[in-house]
Amino acid sequence: MDLFFAGGVSYCLAAAAVNFFNRDNVRHVETLESIPRFNELKELEQLLDVERLPLLVAISGNVVSETPIKCEITGLRGVIVEEREERHYLQRDISIGQCKDAATQTQNGKIDIYWKNHSSLLSSNRKEVPWYLDDGTGRVLVVGARGGTDFVLPAGTSTFEKLEQTQINETSDHIQLIKVKGLKRIERVLPVGTALTVVGQASKDDDGTIRIQRPPKGPFYVSSKAIDEHAAKFVNYARSCEYTSTGLIVLGAFQIAARIYYLLHRRRRCSEL
Repeated sequence: MDLFFAGGVSYCLAAAAVNFFNRDNVRHVETLESIPRFNELKELEQLLDVERLPLLVAISGNVVSETPIKCEITGLRGVIVEEREERHYLQRDISIGQCKDAATQTQNGKIDIYWKNHSSLLSSNRKEVPWYLDDGTGRVLVVGARGGTDFVLPAGTSTFEKLEQTQINETSDHIQLIKVKGLKRIERVLPVGTALTVVGQASKDDDGTIRIQRPPKGPFYVSSKAIDEHAAKFVNYARSCEYTSTGLIVLGAFQIAARIYYLLHRRRRCSEL
């Protein structure tokens, strides 16, 4: 098999692979479009009273909590808060030749002494309190939101506290001088009042609390986007895969047909001679 013919076969095999992986996109679209949606949360409560079984649903509402967290940096009231503290410092280094991403401080022959920015994580903390989605007609407890697809903490800020400290670290090779620039504190928050859409498994506890969480099998979204936007994303992925697959098939078929035509034409000429 020559390279030209093998290339055509490879294109066709690539098209088959694209079609195979595209089945996941089609499956996601079908699943999202089949999920029941509720305009009012009280309708979900009424349905769970009848069904008594966990259901895969899509709901929307605003974030509320009876015990919100008072954020130190942003000043917001949130239900999920992530805090990080980083130390930023300059470290003197020695290398042969100039470093492109660092300012050279001293040059002696071919050896450059320069200062390079570094940072290290000092602490990381996460806080979360029980919170609900509320639309005015009812509320649903959201469990395990951080593991949901498309989940982000939409609000956040940071502060920087300057410090003037010089540290000397002794290593086996030489003494490294470190200049501490300061401490950076970062805070990310899911604030009370944020509008969210959650796709997951809804159920009713013995005490009457309705909760939504990741299902044993199926999608779990916690997002500011509507369910139609997620479905449209997979539709676009599927369409792109179809176009790619069609292009690969056409290209592969053309190469195979051209090679077959060339071989037949050459055989005919040989027979005529």
